[in-house]
Amino acid sequence: MLTQQDQQLLSILRSNARASVSDLARALNLSRSTIQNRMAKLEQSGVINGYVVQYGSEYRNKLVSSHVSIKVKQKLTARTNVELRKIPEVAELYAISGEYDLIAILQAQSLNQLSQILDDIGNLEGVERTNSAVILETKFKR
Repeated sequence: MLTQQDQQLLSILRSNARASVSDLARALNLSRSTIQNRMAKLEQSGVINGYVVQYGSEYRNKLVSSHVSIKVKQKLTARTNVELRKIPEVAELYAISGEYDLIAILQAQSLNQLSQILDDIGNLEGVERTNSAVILETKFKR
């Protein structure tokens, strides 16, 4: 069970995973050793699995992002997932319920590149059909 302080720590780390232990300690009014111990426990328990790079707004605003719903032949799902993982522009992949089996989040450098990636996904063995929607604007992201 996460404590309120653990949740606050995670919130700060979501905003800036590179925050120093000293900055975290000041923000939470805790000692550095307490922060280090909490972070170690969160890592050991699997709550924190790693730290990631977040694109800066200037770079992110130049990307073309899209949600792609993917219908997969059931016997080829594992193979399709492996092939989708190999496409670097597939930033996220989710298994979902409903008419489609997967939703991929794509991040491309241009509409032309996005179009090519969509063709590549549609041509993967096991993919029956896709439906894509370009993201026009992000209202917020946590």
